[in-house]
Amino acid sequence: MSDTITLALVILVLPLAASLVAALSALTPLKRYAHVPLIVACGSAAVVALLLLVKVMDGGRDESHPITWFAAGKVVARFAITVDPLSSIMLAMITFIGTMIAVFAGGYMKGDKGFPRFFAVMALFVFSMCGLVLANNFFLLVAFWEGVGLCSYLLVGYYYEKPAAAAAARKAFLFTRLGDTGLLLGIFLLWKLGGWTTDLPGLFRYIQTFPPDPTQLTVACLLLFCGAVGKSAQFPLYVWLPDAMEGPTPVSALIHAATMVTAGVYLLARCAPLFALAPDAQIIVSWIGGITALLAAFIALAQTDLKRILAYSTVSQLGFMFMALGTAGTISPTFAVTAAMFHLFTHAFFKALLFLAAGSVMHSMGGVIDVRQFGGLRKVLPTTHLTFLCGAAALAGVPLLSGFWSKDLILESLAAASETTGPFSVGYFTLLLVACLTAFMTAFYTFRAYFLTFWGPERIPHEAGHHAHESPPSMTIPLLVLAVGALFVGIALEPFTHAFSDFLGGTPSLALARGPTPAKEVAHHFNWVIAGVSAALALGGIGLAFALYRNGGAEKAPPGMAKVFELSRKKLYVDEVYHAALVKPAEVFAFLARVFDGFLDAMARLISAIPRLLGHWVRPIQNGLVQFYALSMALGVSVFLAFVVFRITR
Repeated sequence: MSDTITLALVILVLPLAASLVAALSALTPLKRYAHVPLIVACGSAAVVALLLLVKVMDGGRDESHPITWFAAGKVVARFAITVDPLSSIMLAMITFIGTMIAVFAGGYMKGDKGFPRFFAVMALFVFSMCGLVLANNFFLLVAFWEGVGLCSYLLVGYYYEKPAAAAAARKAFLFTRLGDTGLLLGIFLLWKLGGWTTDLPGLFRYIQTFPPDPTQLTVACLLLFCGAVGKSAQFPLYVWLPDAMEGPTPVSALIHAATMVTAGVYLLARCAPLFALAPDAQIIVSWIGGITALLAAFIALAQTDLKRILAYSTVSQLGFMFMALGTAGTISPTFAVTAAMFHLFTHAFFKALLFLAAGSVMHSMGGVIDVRQFGGLRKVLPTTHLTFLCGAAALAGVPLLSGFWSKDLILESLAAASETTGPFSVGYFTLLLVACLTAFMTAFYTFRAYFLTFWGPERIPHEAGHHAHESPPSMTIPLLVLAVGALFVGIALEPFTHAFSDFLGGTPSLALARGPTPAKEVAHHFNWVIAGVSAALALGGIGLAFALYRNGGAEKAPPGMAKVFELSRKKLYVDEVYHAALVKPAEVFAFLARVFDGFLDAMARLISAIPRLLGHWVRPIQNGLVQFYALSMALGVSVFLAFVVFRITR
């Protein structure tokens, strides 16, 4: 076994061991220290992941020797892991962000009665996500994929006594199951098209060497995309993610930044060799991403729950990533995947930071998270204010910060795709305009939330009492660390050094990805036009938010936009439409099915009662007296003889 595989297995085992230790601590007096195993495991895994990155940079890409997991006929599932630039980047991100969230959660969840349960499931969550990105086989990937779904269900519904939390957990579980149905169907179709194998490298090579019918491959790719749509909360299955805010804030940060929703983006990046051969699937991926990005940004404009604003922001930013992924094949698949993955990487830092900062606000405000009930918290929460500002600026795309560089790569991928397909086509050029509009809206709603929370007159809700103060160091230190990442990780890794893109470009599956037609190569260069437009959009959105909300006023809308903001606040009535179009008919069908089932049950009981009734009528004949039986036989014989004689005499 190579060193790289050994390091990867160590990363995989550490959070699993932490989960077991945290769960067992519930039976001991040490249960108040249940967070320590997760912090130690994630911290150690982050160090090992850094060593693994160095190994991979030195050419240490490897696959473990496959171990047969199960076999049934032609279906063979093997346990094998892959260590390459794509998986090593994901491992480093997951473990580092997970460490920061675990440290924060240790202070945030202090005193909670389910303390060991929370950290046991959280460690299992990290383990499942690490296994997902290392999986070298579709069946193994699905096993960890479902593990991620299960853990999200348990954590979103952590406060299961609250009806809203229980309902949100069920909603998340059911909506993601819809997408997972498509994922499983896509895997079985690819198994058939790919030479009866589900091992990813072998399947990719087979399909690239022997391209199947384009229609069938497009269907298979779209079915895989269904799984990504569910997990990464894309239209039309995005509605579960905002409701998932019912879980504890560290859970929200983990789901939105490092696990769960990033799984769909990773899946499409890993399967780039398949999507490169299916251009029709690619444009659908981009359009779904564009629709989701714009829709979620619009809904976020007028929301009043700070965590929900950030949740819709995550949905929108994931849409950005899918827009970039959908350009693979039209432009270089390596550049398209790099753009999406770089935004995923930078997004993990500033989105984890924003959610944890929102949790710090919530912790200090006595559980209140409605921006209409507090304001002017700059002096009350100085560290939280500073770090939230860093995250907001990165998310808005302020020039030179992390979000600016990664967003520009996505805009550049769309611009290059539109040049290839024609600047006035309804495809990528339209999506480029959608992305620009979404970028402006992102800057506006992000700084609307910032100004409403930290500017204007100081307002403290009564739930916070008279003791509103900054969070303890266990919560503020992770904020400061993540703030540094939100500010500088982008400029350190890409625009001048191209370290991220050069490293990720060495992924074997990306080198294998070739479309049916030559793709446009996008060279490393600084696009001044895109950068200028992007900066203008970000600063314009921030300026509008400053003009409207620097003195508070959550209900204030730009002039002439009151009705538009009302639609945004009502979330475009999407939940109501889903309820009327899907939930109500399902409830009516269930009622009719229950009535029909009752009718069938009644009929079965009636039919079964007939023999019982007949038996009741003839039961007196069976009295147990031999003389009676003899008399009955004699009477019967007499009747029979009389009948015979009567027939003869006639």
